[in-house]
Amino acid sequence: MIPIFKPYMPTDIKDELTHILYSGSLAYGKIGKEFEQKLKGFIENEKIITVSSYNQAMLIVLSTLGLKPNDEIIASPVSCLASNQPFAIKGLKIIWADVEPNTGAMDVEDVKNKITKNTKAIFHNHYCGFLGYINEINELGKQFGIPIIDDGIEAFGSELNQDKVGNLETDVTVFSFQTVRLPNTIDGGAIVFKDQALFEKAIMIRDYGIDRTTFRYELNEINPKCDIKLEGYGALMSEVNSLIGLKQMDDVVNLIQKQRINALKWDTIIDEMKGVEKIKLTENTMPNYWVYGVLAKNKMETIENFREQGFYATSVHINNNIYSVFNNKIQLKGVNEFMNHFVAIPCGWWVDINLKLNN
Repeated sequence: MIPIFKPYMPTDIKDELTHILYSGSLAYGKIGKEFEQKLKGFIENEKIITVSSYNQAMLIVLSTLGLKPNDEIIASPVSCLASNQPFAIKGLKIIWADVEPNTGAMDVEDVKNKITKNTKAIFHNHYCGFLGYINEINELGKQFGIPIIDDGIEAFGSELNQDKVGNLETDVTVFSFQTVRLPNTIDGGAIVFKDQALFEKAIMIRDYGIDRTTFRYELNEINPKCDIKLEGYGALMSEVNSLIGLKQMDDVVNLIQKQRINALKWDTIIDEMKGVEKIKLTENTMPNYWVYGVLAKNKMETIENFREQGFYATSVHINNNIYSVFNNKIQLKGVNEFMNHFVAIPCGWWVDINLKLNN
């Protein structure tokens, strides 16, 4: 069975890993900064920080934006549970936005209709790497003075008009580097900012609210005059995780290209299948094809058909508005329709598509 996900790991890092493990320098340092530099070059945005997990990345974003319990935010329930659990941790009030049934993208008009004077932020999830209406949602942010966060948990390397997510004029972008992502750091993530002040604030929040330029004085003792004014997390990425990410950045362009080539092959196959159609892409976008998405007339039958022929098809996620932890079990027509038909098919760098499926 060809899996829907597979962790990537470079083969040439054993010596460097061994060196780090016995170097005495395991915490975020030289390698961590090199990894961040690689990410900056890839995304073409200088204001990026790595963190120890995607969960910590999301919590840092919430703290950096100053969101408090009972603050109202808009988000999509068509997303990974990991995207929304931080809202519950912070006690935020979630207003679920509907999605388009043929794209899975947040419905721009529905988002606009749900903005109120209490809306503090909009979290724009890009489901399974398929980009939503980024320019349109960003325009709503400008119109109403609300920060927009691109939730790129599965969208590293996806593009709009040939510009990568993280370099699209969105206020904040969040990435996951968890095991099955590209790149993966076993666990980890990154945050990208448009605003310099938020970027500098997040650097301190990532590190217990500490300003490292004044935290210690000449004898390397803690400086009592250095005040801690911000809440913070111990979320620095270790040198071991950073090295794994750094080495994967050498391969990530080719790996994503392989996935896009696989998607073209799937396009040809799906065009000939009955009861299955390609997920519609939003205009001028190019997914990273973390998975290949289709809309099936009969979802369960389609999943079984692909699995019988050796491809582990799956729903990937379930719509999060079913969970009581979020205190908003609203029914949304577009969400229901999309989730009733969406099927993900293996499309990763490890997949060899050289067959024609039975209809």
